Amino acid sequence: MAYIILVTGGSRSGKSQYASQLAESLSGSRAFVATCPVIDQEMRARVNRHIQERARANWYTIEELTELTEALRRAQAFSIVVLDCLTLWVNNLMYYSEKSASQISEEDITRKCLELLKVSNEHKGTIIFVTNEVGMGIVPENPAARLFRDLVGRCNQTMAEGANEVTLLACGLPIQLKKGKTLQNSLRTDG
Repeated sequence: MAYIILVTGGSRSGKSQYASQLAESLSGSRAFVATCPVIDQEMRARVNRHIQERARANWYTIEELTELTEALRRAQAFSIVVLDCLTLWVNNLMYYSEKSASQISEEDITRKCLELLKVSNEHKGTIIFVTNEVGMGIVPENPAARLFRDLVGRCNQTMAEGANEVTLLACGLPIQLKKGKTLQNSLRTDG
């Protein structure tokens, strides 16, 4: 059974760096599941730069916009998986849902998160999910933005409930919100 960590925080709070450093502090092979859509040349250059940086640290990168359960199954051979990020995953699901003239609901997100947790628990190592806290500001002015906020909030609640640990990053500082068995004890007992 996997040891699941959820890392959350605001934009540029240090959550991705924290997740990567945590993964690199653990021994074993590492995979990075990236959910960022490439929408222009600047974004492609940014993605390529991140892939090259991770490759130097012996990371294997899997790019997947929506099918995260399949991405995790492809990463089964890796001891440590970082999935960055759930917020963009929700964005991508909303985008493709809208393109097909349908709408994704909180119930749909809950179901998808539970499937993601189920597949995660089949993993034999550590999985670190990264997400954003998007509901700490004012209520968004338009329906799509409010739906996005609600879907990400529901995703984060569901994933936090299924995680062994939850860490909030604020100003680059980690604040432990949930702590199950220690990671090292879990690795000794389960692996």
